[in-house]
Amino acid sequence: MKKLVVLSGAGISAESGIKTFRDSGGLWEEHRVEDVATPAAWRRDPELVLKFYNERRKQAMDVEPNRAHRILAELEDYFDVTIITQNIDHLHERAGSRKVVHLHGELFKSRSSCNPKLVYDIEGWELKTGDFCAEGSQLRPHIVWFGEQVPMMTVATQITEEADIFVVIGTSLAVYPAAGLVYYVDKDVPIYLIDPVQPDINLSKNMTFIKEKATVGAVKLFDKLVKEV
Repeated sequence: MKKLVVLSGAGISAESGIKTFRDSGGLWEEHRVEDVATPAAWRRDPELVLKFYNERRKQAMDVEPNRAHRILAELEDYFDVTIITQNIDHLHERAGSRKVVHLHGELFKSRSSCNPKLVYDIEGWELKTGDFCAEGSQLRPHIVWFGEQVPMMTVATQITEEADIFVVIGTSLAVYPAAGLVYYVDKDVPIYLIDPVQPDINLSKNMTFIKEKATVGAVKLFDKLVKEV
């Protein structure tokens, strides 16, 4: 099977109703990013940070994977698919995708404040003050905050370098370091970009731009790729 690697961003989850920091009327307007998604915010007001991500979990539990998520899962019948996602929700997994790399962390996991190797699943939506790791420190959201390193980038880069087909869906390639993954795709590998707004990028003659939202573009992608198998 050919290796199909997908880089997904906020646009695919937005069609399921997940708000993003950059949406008009989205989280930027409800909270400043500096107040809820940085290490400094955690040190300054952990209660606010916990509340913020508790609300995100509740919202994520109320939405469903959309057609784009499901199509990417269906492509596993034809390709060896790995999803590299900038999203922290579990909509790819819920749609049936079996290999998902989360660059920016996972909403339904927590980790130790003192030992990043101690990671736990969150049952339900709430992470509270007084929820401790095995070493006795407060659990924090398992999220890569602004200003923190992205530990899964090395893994994602290796996967990208091995791709036979590379797909970008739901991201304008404006958020780094994730956007830089396209530069690790072999020059002979076809790249498909699905987004309503065409990014200012032209990497190779093998690049195909599908100017559609994720759910519509995924259908077109599926039809094209499956015909070529």
